[in-house]
Amino acid sequence: MNNHNPINCRISGDPLEEIIDFGLQPLGNGFLTKEDFQDEYFFNMKLGFNQNSQMVQLFEQPEPEKMFHREYAFFSSTSTAMKKHFQEFYRYIINSSYYSSDNPFVVEIGCNDGILLGNFAADGISHLGIEPSTNVADVANKKGINTISEFFSEKLAMKIVQTNGKADIVMSANVMCHIPNILNIVAGLKTLIKDQGVLIFEDPYLGDVIKKTSYDQIYDEHVYLFSAISVQNLFNRFDFELVDLQPQSTHGGSMRYVIAHKDQYEIQPIVGNIIEEERSIGLDNMISLHEFSENIKQSKEKLISILKEIKSNGKTIAGYAATSKSTTILNYCKVGSQYLDYICDTTPIKQGKYSPGMHIPIYPHSHFLENPPDYAFLLAWNHLDEILNKEKSFIDAGGKWILNVPQPRIL
Repeated sequence: MNNHNPINCRISGDPLEEIIDFGLQPLGNGFLTKEDFQDEYFFNMKLGFNQNSQMVQLFEQPEPEKMFHREYAFFSSTSTAMKKHFQEFYRYIINSSYYSSDNPFVVEIGCNDGILLGNFAADGISHLGIEPSTNVADVANKKGINTISEFFSEKLAMKIVQTNGKADIVMSANVMCHIPNILNIVAGLKTLIKDQGVLIFEDPYLGDVIKKTSYDQIYDEHVYLFSAISVQNLFNRFDFELVDLQPQSTHGGSMRYVIAHKDQYEIQPIVGNIIEEERSIGLDNMISLHEFSENIKQSKEKLISILKEIKSNGKTIAGYAATSKSTTILNYCKVGSQYLDYICDTTPIKQGKYSPGMHIPIYPHSHFLENPPDYAFLLAWNHLDEILNKEKSFIDAGGKWILNVPQPRIL
């Protein structure tokens, strides 16, 4: 258990206003064995907002070493859709006007198992991956992708510049929102990126999370929920500019940000358009965030009433995909084995373990095929199409899906 005092905004240093308190939450990827139950780690997960930085963020976050380590349970390459997405991301970069050097040096922060960086390595492009979770970093290295297992920092940036020179492109995907000491990171990027170089990163987007009430995007690893406004505010502090934006469909709605040193590139019109839209829907103030909080509470009530009704009719329900995102839903809504008989998942490292906090047993996907439930609660709703295609036989046999986003319902 840990009880840090609520901290101030990590960017402005001013106090945070509370949006919602999710109560005690375990680690999103903290899958565990029965022996681990009594020592399980929980923290108080509260979401806040600061008017000065206009950044939505967690009040407290567990130590990075608790979340990213040798047993880290997320391997990007297990998803076909993500593989395809990262091939497109790679093509976007090499065809962009930001990629102009004859012999470019490309760095990825949080390269996981090399799903994106592998495309550059395969083309013989000079590259470096930075990945703190040693087990996934090992996988990337085995694929021939130059990877070091460390947390990115200003100090590491200096070391990279001494050894490899400055970077033309720094990329990251679903990583920046994980890093609490982001001011140190941006200072490091200032050191690492060439004058004409750029940072291109993408993360789950606050606008989509609010629109879809997809509060499962809020968990221990996601210390921030970015908007274009908050990203622009953050990088402006370091004489960087937000020069381009590209909405993405991944993770249920993400945004790709292109950041450059000041006055190096023309700012694309979409930047002004999206910022204007964000102001009109209130992503820069507490009013819309209070409304978001009410929508989350209503979503919880509705989900529980659906599950209760199914169980009262003597039907079985299984969870489908033991995602880190589902940890928030299951613990906040107190959905345990009283509703879900098991959760099936294709990741070997999760199989035979129990879900964080609620301790629902996790079985291989084969168990789902052999013991199909009446209802499957789709915990990886952002892969809906991919999963519906894969599970035609479950649907043909009369199996039904429960979804939680944009509102709890039976498909």
